[in-house]
Amino acid sequence: MTDISKSLLFTFTIIISFGLCILYASAELQRFAHSSKHDGALSFLVLGDWGRRGAYNQSLVAFQMGKVGEKLDIDFVVSTGDNFYDNGLTSDHDNAFQESFTKIYTAKSLQNQWYSVLGNHDYRGDAEAQLSPVLREIDSRWLCLRSFIVDSELVEIFFVDTTPFVDEYFTEPPEHKYDWRGIGPQKSYISNLLKDLELALRGSTAKWRIVVGHHAIRSVGHHGDTQELINRLLPILQANNVHFYMNGHDHCLEHISDTER
Repeated sequence: MTDISKSLLFTFTIIISFGLCILYASAELQRFAHSSKHDGALSFLVLGDWGRRGAYNQSLVAFQMGKVGEKLDIDFVVSTGDNFYDNGLTSDHDNAFQESFTKIYTAKSLQNQWYSVLGNHDYRGDAEAQLSPVLREIDSRWLCLRSFIVDSELVEIFFVDTTPFVDEYFTEPPEHKYDWRGIGPQKSYISNLLKDLELALRGSTAKWRIVVGHHAIRSVGHHGDTQELINRLLPILQANNVHFYMNGHDHCLEHISDTER
């Protein structure tokens, strides 16, 4: 980590800034541009694998998020996917949206924008429901897209749809059916996404470049490494000096460093 004029602090949270306006990137990835605070700082919380209608300690975590969010004056929240268990949403009118999101994250500090990507559990339901503007009409905090960019000048956050990378979801789904509408063919979808991501990273002038996905690239957790991301995504991140990658999926806290950089 190098010194920056306005320190970037992160543990579970990351300090940076917000002020929403929608633009479009030169590539296919939609870009959400933000003005920084007067001191160049921005703060946000990161969580994943959470939508349990308050159960499995979700409500307790939400309470603590509210306290931390107030202390740090956060600007938004990042969700790394698996937003609704066990099988995503059934439609954009599914009550699970409000019961797992709106009615759980009620703290004042959590009423800012939420940026979300899809996880493998989300693809087991109506994946496109989570992308629907209907949900934003129900709760204006919600914004979920497959892949996109959040730009705050000092930092750019690149959200990547990692579930379609994983071959076993296509070839070996013994118990689950996945909603691949808007994805197929798989190889073309991944190829185009990686081209758009690489183009956006190459053009980035941000001091910090962060990539968010659902699946781990490397992990010592239950699911372990995601070989498809090691083969296809990791080389692009390394070639374009991405500072770190954030993910969910493995339900554990890990900080893995790259000894080659």
